[in-house]
Amino acid sequence: MNSLLREHAPIPAAAWKEIDAEAKRTLKLLLAARRLVDFRGPLGWEASAVPTGRTEKIAEALQEGVVARMRRAQPLIEIRIPFELSREEIDAIGRGASDADLDPVRNAARAAAVAEDRAIFKGYPAAGIEGIFPAGKQRSLTIPEDYTRYPDIVAEATHRLRSEGVNGPYGIALGPRCYVGVTRSTDRGYPVINHVRTLVTGPIVWAPAADGAVVLSLRGGDFELTVGQDFSIGYLDHTSTSVLLYLQESFTFRVLSPEAAVPLTYAKAEDAK
Repeated sequence: MNSLLREHAPIPAAAWKEIDAEAKRTLKLLLAARRLVDFRGPLGWEASAVPTGRTEKIAEALQEGVVARMRRAQPLIEIRIPFELSREEIDAIGRGASDADLDPVRNAARAAAVAEDRAIFKGYPAAGIEGIFPAGKQRSLTIPEDYTRYPDIVAEATHRLRSEGVNGPYGIALGPRCYVGVTRSTDRGYPVINHVRTLVTGPIVWAPAADGAVVLSLRGGDFELTVGQDFSIGYLDHTSTSVLLYLQESFTFRVLSPEAAVPLTYAKAEDAK
């Protein structure tokens, strides 16, 4: 028996297979940051923190002549998204149904993916996580209102990275508004997104949790996502009509080299006047 308690759920193996597959499909579609940052793990559910290599002096002396220092670590956080499945739909999967209602699984996976990416891109100060956008705020560029000028701003971002001594390859994460603007725009009949592809040799990623966009180096060693338990589905409870499950992950994120990213942000209303 493990902490997920799956063996206690009234769910046959065939249904578990479909539930896991549906969650995986949704996560693979929506998880953006994992395609751009270093991934460390999974380290297991018992992993609690990441050593930072830093220490701080303890003011109170333990013994005369002894200097004591506290080793600093960054704790992992746990996220959990409960969801409920109808036992009727679970039974239908067992009978071979290929049209079972698994919307609750998709919704939970969507929430989990956005939560992880939001922590990576925007940060989560309450959990001690600094995101890529806040860390790179001083180097940010403003997204032009005219998306035909977008390649110019991406070119400037890659120029800034090179000027900082940050090598490529470079990738770019596009938030929803930015992705739509870039993919729908053309410059004299030529898709703007194709211009952007000539400027970055890494992936162009649709990132639902990002507000704006960010150009970053994929050389490695700059941004680290550490995962304890990767996305896993566990069992909570059941009744005669439904089964209560949850999707769970433990992770943290560190910006190791802030200069390796250039955020692209929209002008504030007061700045645009």
